[in-house]
Amino acid sequence: FLLAQLWRVQVKTDGDSPEPQDCKRTLVIYGSKGKSDELLLSPQNPGHVCFLPSATDEFTVETTDVGDVYKIRVSCDDVPGFEGWCLKSFHLEELHTKQELNFDCSCWFSLSREDKELAKEFPVVSKDQKTLPVHEYVVSVHTGDRWGAETFANVYITLYGKRGDTGVRNLHTPLTRGRKFQRNKVDSFLVEAVSLSHLQKVVIGHDGEGYGAGIYLKMVTVRESQDSDKEWVFPCWNWLDTHLGLCETVCEIVTVGRRLISHPKLPEISMQSSGLWIMDITGSDLSNEVDPLHLSFIFFGNLNHKKLPLQVTGKAIQIKDELADIGSLHKVQVTGPHSELKQPWRLDLLHMKHTGTKEEMYLAFDCLFNPNEDKCVELPALYADQEPLPVVEYSIHLHTGDLKKADATGEAYLCIQGERSDSGKRWLNSRNSLITFARGQVDVFKIKAVYLGKLNQVLVGFKSPKKDEWFLEKIVIKEVSYPFSSHVFVHNDWINKRSKKDFVEVVIPLKETSVTSGLTKQIDTKSRGLWQMWVHCTQVPEDVPDIQVVVFGRRGKSPPQKVQNLNDNPFLLTVGDIGDITKVSFLLSSSCLGRGIKLHKLCLKDLDTKQVLGFHTEDHCLFGKDGSETVTELAAVRPDKAPLREVLYSVSVHTGTLPASGTDADVFITIFGEQGDSCKRRLRHARFERGQVCISELRAVDLGHLRKVLVEHNNVGYGAGWYLDRIVIHESGKTDGQYAFLCQQWLDSGVGDAQMARMLR
Repeated sequence: FLLAQLWRVQVKTDGDSPEPQDCKRTLVIYGSKGKSDELLLSPQNPGHVCFLPSATDEFTVETTDVGDVYKIRVSCDDVPGFEGWCLKSFHLEELHTKQELNFDCSCWFSLSREDKELAKEFPVVSKDQKTLPVHEYVVSVHTGDRWGAETFANVYITLYGKRGDTGVRNLHTPLTRGRKFQRNKVDSFLVEAVSLSHLQKVVIGHDGEGYGAGIYLKMVTVRESQDSDKEWVFPCWNWLDTHLGLCETVCEIVTVGRRLISHPKLPEISMQSSGLWIMDITGSDLSNEVDPLHLSFIFFGNLNHKKLPLQVTGKAIQIKDELADIGSLHKVQVTGPHSELKQPWRLDLLHMKHTGTKEEMYLAFDCLFNPNEDKCVELPALYADQEPLPVVEYSIHLHTGDLKKADATGEAYLCIQGERSDSGKRWLNSRNSLITFARGQVDVFKIKAVYLGKLNQVLVGFKSPKKDEWFLEKIVIKEVSYPFSSHVFVHNDWINKRSKKDFVEVVIPLKETSVTSGLTKQIDTKSRGLWQMWVHCTQVPEDVPDIQVVVFGRRGKSPPQKVQNLNDNPFLLTVGDIGDITKVSFLLSSSCLGRGIKLHKLCLKDLDTKQVLGFHTEDHCLFGKDGSETVTELAAVRPDKAPLREVLYSVSVHTGTLPASGTDADVFITIFGEQGDSCKRRLRHARFERGQVCISELRAVDLGHLRKVLVEHNNVGYGAGWYLDRIVIHESGKTDGQYAFLCQQWLDSGVGDAQMARMLR
């Protein structure tokens, strides 16, 4: 039970502040024992107006016992038309103890002014103690290099350190101009906060707004200021998406450590240059331990690895080694304890610095070694300007055969070997206890290791005190990341008996690997083919034209349906069971517009599975910039594969040479391919003269291999009948890959079969 604290809060508003608006203002108090909830600063008397220019307002708030207060955070809501608030000072008084706290504020809360912030933190100002510094943390979001990796959603982050957190901050204003969170780009933002001491983790997410809201997040890096020479690294290598990877739009990322921002400026720098690695290891105290703790530090390079035994006797230990012949260091593994342990011991940090190259890295293990537990943990090396290898979760499925006496009880370990390195020996049973592998069962274990590269083999060790034989059918190892890899190692044999002391080791080579881009989360809800659509346009004519939309999928297309609005309000489409959606076509019922309709956003969302599809709308106008087209197509952007490309087709129409072969009627064409059709298009030619070749261009999402063409005319005008010889279609700018569709018939209501539309194959 935490004792309550009652606070009197005095807030002074500066004289330069504009008249107050209906905007929520909140306060969070941070102390040595924790923090308060968000406290709403609202008037105690109904009708009283707070935060007037030059006014002092008083509030009473209650909190749990937060301990010794060291900072506060004040926030304003982002409401439309908010001009800002100029805060002069904050004063807190604890009404039970009469303790008074002052905060020097004097700042603006505004999105329209230079710092563009609506949340500010202030340290306690006291004569008795040093005021904590306020840092402008530089938060860099590294978007990955995957199809659909970018997002137009609003991204937010919270930084956590040994001294509190920043609260949720919106990343709205990058340090450099341009569109945020685009594929294979890095965007940096300033987050002002009272010093958090050592950073431990971040929580980053997005609100799912905008098309294709999912983002493939490579990592987040944070430095204390724009002048810092080091940065904390938070690797993710996963999707923040409702349907991919983590299947979440928010994730918590623990830091792997700190690295230099740029390489030390030394002539002829080489990772193999002479010198020593000086390694400082810090952890919890061992004062109650009689015997030292024995651990092993294993340093993996691209050429070899080296194992250094370590005796831990206190909170800080230093070791020095050349780490010769291992090549360029890429990960550090810690195993143990190799001795009896009476109490848990925490490994906090490994600081490595090379005396020759001046390379430096801080690996934040933050790992607890418990009694009766064999642990193996590892982190990637952190070099400037190099992407750290991700720490991957491997899910290991051990299949025991369904044979008589196939089950076994004993001790077991395994080691996964990949092209980069191995996972180290990972025990499947706790120390001083046994594990049973039951007949016909699948046992699942999870381990985390620095990315091993392509997996080659698995080493399994087994010892049974009862001399049990174990029939191990196979091991399936799945990488729990994106894309999802599954590696199968087939043994289909007994692991033989030995004496009680000996472990039997078997090496099982890789049999097969499969990679899927499927979802990690199975969607239980079956789609009924009902989708919401958002269309946001500008330059819309006052007399809004009748526009219809057709949705294409791998197994068919939807019927044409009316576009209900162009102002970003969702409306319902009945798409049906058409398979994975590939493109959307907008059809104009009238002949043409005076100018194109500027398209800013297009988004589809399945009402049942909640899948969201986006479309690249940059530089897109519905029906062409001049409004002369009747169809506009956009390819669906899927995160797991490239969208279908846009193709400019050249259509050559050969009119026959028979008397009266030509026509003045409007001619229409629909091209059918293995990936759908082009929808009905009017060919832009006033007349199709006898013996002439009329060439038109038609822009469409790639139709794949062309199969047939439907050609027709509207039978308007004198002598509308038309003798068509053939149509030839090829991709504009290419001379190969032509498709010729022969007709050599009349399209005439008064000749032959009187057909005015023909399907050419």
